[in-house]
Amino acid sequence: MSGYVTFSDLRTAAYCPRKLYYHRTNDTDREPPSRVEAIRGLEPRYEQLLEAPAGTLEDEPIALSPVEYRDQLAATRRSLQDAGEWERLRNPDRRDVCVTGRDCRGVVHKVLADPVEPVLVSSGQPPPQGVWESQSVHAVAAAKALAWEYERPVDRAWVEYPAYGVVRSLELTVRRTGRYRRALRTVRELDGPPPRTKNRSKCESCAFAQTCGVKTRTLRSLLGFGD
Repeated sequence: MSGYVTFSDLRTAAYCPRKLYYHRTNDTDREPPSRVEAIRGLEPRYEQLLEAPAGTLEDEPIALSPVEYRDQLAATRRSLQDAGEWERLRNPDRRDVCVTGRDCRGVVHKVLADPVEPVLVSSGQPPPQGVWESQSVHAVAAAKALAWEYERPVDRAWVEYPAYGVVRSLELTVRRTGRYRRALRTVRELDGPPPRTKNRSKCESCAFAQTCGVKTRTLRSLLGFGD
């Protein structure tokens, strides 16, 4: 496969190469649903959300109770202010920028300046620590594309989880770069269905589970009643 690889293909390949294969062969629509955009819309309004009465937060697409959400977001703000990063993250140099690197291209939700760093805004739940592997691959791709466009090294990226009031940073380590290169190679060499993932928890919410032929556990079986 020649040409640029999209960030979304890299992210999907890092999560499950077989899912990427079915996306391509079924020509499915991968536009984000409206709820994703609603959650991402929380990010520019952090200060407003911190000051809002708990009752009004109940109508927002947050994943925690209003009190828990404000406490978590306030703790995130304090931590980032102490590190001197809060203002940079709140006032990025650019927003929703389509960037093209040597190998891949896609949209970076925020671009920070001095130093140049990409920020991805996720609609999902953060892991207990760090970021999910597929997001790490996406972040490395965004950083490398920015480095190519700006002609300068980019050594760090950020992932924000607005529904949880959490912000995480990640360094572009050798291990993370290696995972990115493996995902890039997977996308470029994909010409047939890869082996099924061994992590079947990924199959529970996959739209292609039936096509793929995996058996997922039903709610009845999870409750111990059998199928």
